[in-house]
Amino acid sequence: MTTDNAAAEDSDNFRFFGLGGCNEVGRSCHIIEYKNKVIMLDSGVHPGLGGMNSLPFFDEYDLSKVDILLISHFHLDHAASLPYVMQQTNFKGRVFMTHATKAIYRWLLSDFVRVTTLFGGGDGDKQADESPNNNAASANLYTDEDLMMSFEKIETIDYHSTIEVEGIRFTAYHAGHVLGACMYFIEIGGVKVLFTGDYSREEDRHLKVAEVPPTRPDILITESTFGTATHEPRLEKETRMMKNIHSTILKGGRVLMPVFALGRAQELLLILEEYWSLNEDLQNVSIYYASDLARKCMAVYQTYTSIMNEKIRLSATSGEKTNPFQFKFIKSIRSIDKIQDIGPCVVVASPGMLQSGVSRTLLERWAPDPKNAVIMTGYAVEGTMAKEILAEPHTIPSIVNPEVAIPRRLSVDEISFAAHVDFQQNAGFIEEVSPKKIILVHGDSNPMGRLKSALLSRYSSRKGTEEEVKVFNPRNCEDLLIGIKGAKFAKVVGLLAESEIGLVREFLEKKENESKITEVKDEDAMEEVKTEEAENELQAKDNGAQVTQDDKFISSGIVLSGVLISKDFDMNLLQLEDLQEYTQLTTSFVKSNIRLKIQASVSLILWHLEQMFGHINVVMDEEELWECLIMDMILVSVDKSTPATGLNINVEWINNNAMADSLADSIVAILYSVDSSPASVKLTSKTHTHSHIVKKEDSGEVATEDKKGHQLSDISSRIHRISTLLKAQFGDAITQLDKKGAVVKIGKAEAEIDFTSLQVKCPSRVLKDRVENILKRGCKLSAPFSTNQKEI
Repeated sequence: MTTDNAAAEDSDNFRFFGLGGCNEVGRSCHIIEYKNKVIMLDSGVHPGLGGMNSLPFFDEYDLSKVDILLISHFHLDHAASLPYVMQQTNFKGRVFMTHATKAIYRWLLSDFVRVTTLFGGGDGDKQADESPNNNAASANLYTDEDLMMSFEKIETIDYHSTIEVEGIRFTAYHAGHVLGACMYFIEIGGVKVLFTGDYSREEDRHLKVAEVPPTRPDILITESTFGTATHEPRLEKETRMMKNIHSTILKGGRVLMPVFALGRAQELLLILEEYWSLNEDLQNVSIYYASDLARKCMAVYQTYTSIMNEKIRLSATSGEKTNPFQFKFIKSIRSIDKIQDIGPCVVVASPGMLQSGVSRTLLERWAPDPKNAVIMTGYAVEGTMAKEILAEPHTIPSIVNPEVAIPRRLSVDEISFAAHVDFQQNAGFIEEVSPKKIILVHGDSNPMGRLKSALLSRYSSRKGTEEEVKVFNPRNCEDLLIGIKGAKFAKVVGLLAESEIGLVREFLEKKENESKITEVKDEDAMEEVKTEEAENELQAKDNGAQVTQDDKFISSGIVLSGVLISKDFDMNLLQLEDLQEYTQLTTSFVKSNIRLKIQASVSLILWHLEQMFGHINVVMDEEELWECLIMDMILVSVDKSTPATGLNINVEWINNNAMADSLADSIVAILYSVDSSPASVKLTSKTHTHSHIVKKEDSGEVATEDKKGHQLSDISSRIHRISTLLKAQFGDAITQLDKKGAVVKIGKAEAEIDFTSLQVKCPSRVLKDRVENILKRGCKLSAPFSTNQKEI
């Protein structure tokens, strides 16, 4: 497991888990998790492996947890295992890709199914783009029926449109790799992730270059196919390729160009068509495009010219309405038998990895002749014949009988037209999107490692700062956890927003007025003028406190309370009454009551309740019914119609909080003990009609007892108790103390206390909070359970 060391304990972890395509090229499939949302990015197969071995490591992850699966483009190493996932695993999520990708995906996967069901590889009539090794009958991963059933479930997305699924938002942008390829900008719970897939920043004859999303991502997941390598300029490699082809034809040779059936093949055909139209001496030499699959999909290219570059769009919509994919000098053929093996020719054939099909058959047929040439134009994956031929071996094994060695005398040239970014393009793109976390995928270990080192060196000056850039290159099935810190915001809605908007407006206006400095003409006088806000901040700093905007807002007294509703990362604060309007939730109240019977008078019951709760609100006092409301929550009703047999009492309350239940239990306990309490016996056996004067020896003050012998909670007694508490807390720091108030001075900070209103004036927030907490505690001790704490 790899963990971002900067992840704080209180942060949420973003998880990246690679099922394929990590430190390798092929079977791209990545899992990202955040806030219990799971996204799968791509679902491919490995071109150099066959059967179940070519799949990503699906057994290492519970696919039923995946919410959505996003396919970046139609190439087999990014999309070929999708039907397997959708039909043969416990995957239950939704699948998205662009319209053009879905249109080509159907034909591409149908051809893939046809070829992988063959035993021992393809023949001249059987070809597929990037087909895996077909060396076992178990190579078929799914059937045509699986493909068609999965195809119907795939949803499409337009470029620049945003789709939201269960709180996950994602937007598609042009990636420039092949027709329909896109990169996804994903937002989960405030975390922004950009997945590039395979992308190209080099302009070509028909595709747009990869776009830079307008929003900065927190995490970038990008390809590293070419590592730190730099591409040859496009015009230079086109010139070199055509020079090689021209010279081979002039000496009577044949040129083989292995390609992926769809993608770069169309770009190469446009280059060849243009060159042939400019060179009349070549127009009698045939160019063959040997791919039945590409022939079927050419209609897709002719249809989706609207998402190609400006040159293609203009030519397709001009008065002539010429379609660039309707070729004049290129012959599309289904079978290798159509190729005339007499004289020079150029054959653009699939598959690009030379594992089977037309390209492999022609390679073996033309390899012994030194006049012939093979030009490798795409990326060669490890373990394929395309990779082996680049080493220019003396012999190559026959696909029909691997024990037969075929001499290799034809020339081999590598001129990469692979639509992947090189180091300069990749680094430039990363600079523009400016992420803080970079995850490298789709690259062999060595190129990926070099790219990581180059990026860390590039951003070394930011190390240790808030803008530090971290680069990760996890392996397959290796957990990568990245700590995410972010503020959480709740939107105030409904009646709560309407009731508080006036207070907020008043607060903002007040702050605006306080920030204005009175205009003073005298410059010396101007320096002495400071706003109250600045003085408060300075005073607070002297006392070791740091004032922030949040502190100022809180100190204004604007406190919002309500029901906090969280759904798909959005939080709303509202009143209980608005719950049904803004959510699908409903509310209900449960009213509880307890009936009991006691032998006591109403006045005795009232006395006992007053001793516990102080003030009792008597709402009804009639001949047969007496009612009181305690703390605005508990209603006590007394039926006085049967005094001889005892009073029938009903205690009623609404179960909307735990405090109400606890308070009701306390009241019932008091009522049950009324007729047996020693104080009740004393009160009913002897009545006092005078008052007692008790002198308090410690202070010399006088407290008055009522006629029943119990101490009164009058104003002076409560002030005395609070004053005693303040003395215990602050001691000599109290510079003034009387019945009206007190003054506490600590250092430069001074707090003025008004006993009448319980208001505290103090520029130091720290001292003010401390004094206010003591006053609140004093109020509770001097008048427990009072309904109005500000009334001493």
